[in-house]
Amino acid sequence: MRDSHDRNRSVSVATRVPRTWDFMETTFVALVAYAVFGLTSWLTLVVLVATQDSAAQFQATSRGWVSAASILGCASAIVVLWIAIGMARREFSEYLALNWPTRDEVMSALMITILLWLGEIVFRSLIIPTQPSTSPHLPFSGIGELLILFVAACVAAPIVEEFTFRGFMFRGWSESFLGPTATIVLTAVIWGAMHTQYDWWGRCWIFVSGLVLGHFRRRSNSTWLTVIVHAGMNFSFFLTMRFA
Repeated sequence: MRDSHDRNRSVSVATRVPRTWDFMETTFVALVAYAVFGLTSWLTLVVLVATQDSAAQFQATSRGWVSAASILGCASAIVVLWIAIGMARREFSEYLALNWPTRDEVMSALMITILLWLGEIVFRSLIIPTQPSTSPHLPFSGIGELLILFVAACVAAPIVEEFTFRGFMFRGWSESFLGPTATIVLTAVIWGAMHTQYDWWGRCWIFVSGLVLGHFRRRSNSTWLTVIVHAGMNFSFFLTMRFA
């Protein structure tokens, strides 16, 4: 009886050992997080539309509502990651490498990003000088709506995308058969491909940015560093938007 009890206890303890989700498990959780993000955003928009007195009223403030729905979707995706990491018996901040970077790491990363951005501008002007500007024209009804758009683009999106790609997926995939280098490439490919709102040139640029962000994550072991750089990228893009 004692031997049986000891074996049962050993099995119970083994199931509680902290672990890292493998390649397929990591992929599944990432897909669930993406699906929950989309569902939450859609349901939020449905509720917001239902609260409006008319379609014209919603149309006038649609940009702000879409941004607000996106913020809630980001929060729900992070909850999915939090649950999955808890099931792995790991600390959320440890699993996602939420370590604060040093000032030198931040300055070096931002400098490299700026040089990359300038290189992209020069390359675009040399290769496709006649391409029209792709800066979106976004009408907004007031400063409040503009602020919501800023939070969605420059805060919520960088956090949830970096937590997912350079945090959760990098952790699971880099410790699988892929290894760190292939993980950096694959996450950059997927990250670029999922931005379907851009043309092929924009997605190529996002792919290259993903490679750089993956390098920063691997070198510094800090997902917060990639969040900061990603936010900086989106902020520079935000400044180029044309508002009515």
